[in-house]
Amino acid sequence: MNTHVRVLAKVGRHVAPFVAATLMFSWQEVRPQETGKNPPAEKASSGNPENGKKLYTDYGCYECHGREGQGSPYSGARLAPKPVELRYFIAYLRQPTGQMPPYTAKVASDTDLADIRAFLSTVPPPPPVKSVPLLK
Repeated sequence: MNTHVRVLAKVGRHVAPFVAATLMFSWQEVRPQETGKNPPAEKASSGNPENGKKLYTDYGCYECHGREGQGSPYSGARLAPKPVELRYFIAYLRQPTGQMPPYTAKVASDTDLADIRAFLSTVPPPPPVKSVPLLK
């Protein structure tokens, strides 16, 4: 057996549980956390999706959450196609958990965040699994 294959097989046994746990948690939708505080009121019922797409890129959201908010098993959670309500979206971005940096009002205004959420809400859902020939 090739040395590289033996090393990968040995490492694979130890890494597999980590990869499985990462996949399990990273593909769940972001849910608002109960903080005991009232989240900020929705200031804008809708935002500007075109500006939101630009801001999503400018703020670097795509680096962890993917270009379309689809998430990644190795970094950020899935945000689209059905983002959480604006008030929860803003509340979480102001005080996130884990490795995500906070986006305070000094960094991103509520209007900017409403625009980003508007962009995420325009992302279409993925096609049904049965419609993808390779997955049948």
